[in-house]
Amino acid sequence: MKIILAIIVLIQLSQLAMASDWQREKRIADQIVETIFDGDPIMLKTDEREFLAIYTEADDAEKAVIVMHGRGFHPDWVDTVQPLRVGLVDHGWNTLSIQMPILGKEAKYYDYVPIFDEAIPRIQSAIEYLKQQGNSQIILIAHSCSVHMSMHYLNHHGDDEVDGFIGIGMGATDYKQPMAEPFPLDKLSIPILDIYGAADFPAVHRLAPRRWSRITQAGNRASKQLVVDEADHYFTDRGDALLDAVAKWLGEL
Repeated sequence: MKIILAIIVLIQLSQLAMASDWQREKRIADQIVETIFDGDPIMLKTDEREFLAIYTEADDAEKAVIVMHGRGFHPDWVDTVQPLRVGLVDHGWNTLSIQMPILGKEAKYYDYVPIFDEAIPRIQSAIEYLKQQGNSQIILIAHSCSVHMSMHYLNHHGDDEVDGFIGIGMGATDYKQPMAEPFPLDKLSIPILDIYGAADFPAVHRLAPRRWSRITQAGNRASKQLVVDEADHYFTDRGDALLDAVAKWLGEL
């Protein structure tokens, strides 16, 4: 009980002063836009600001994935994100990789909790953009901290507007920083792929049975939990294996 109260107090204090680092986000966007070779950089809008996204089209596709990077990175991040946003096009999926809210380089999980709300309008904007492009099937793909953010979105909005969820490295936090809110896995009707590396963070492995129990409670038979051999939390040098596993699961939906 004392730990839970301490978490609540810490989050409440952080909310008084914490907002995402818009200037850092802008600097990152300025640096990477000129280096994007696959896909088109676009600016999506929320009520408060514009944010960078990269839309990459497959031939004659009417289905798409939204790719969300891990903590502090960007929508063309070479590990995890780029293999999926580029590679899934060859499997018949349009991809929209979006910039998620970020903080300074030293920020930890509890620093990010107060800005989870900022992710909600970004995900909604991405969904609306994909619908405008004629996509009738939309899957969310989130890595690490973006799993927390996208689950926060689903907890508030439900899963009516998406057709599946892929969580990569789900449940990752920092040392002595347990999750501030549980994932609503047992309340989601959509198929879920819980995928992580054999050398992933301890918390990801430790919570895997609990995640799977809640996923199975939801009752979607297409849901799976997969472990990728020789992969760490960031799938360093294992992007092809991640792509193969994700593409296979998507192809079975």
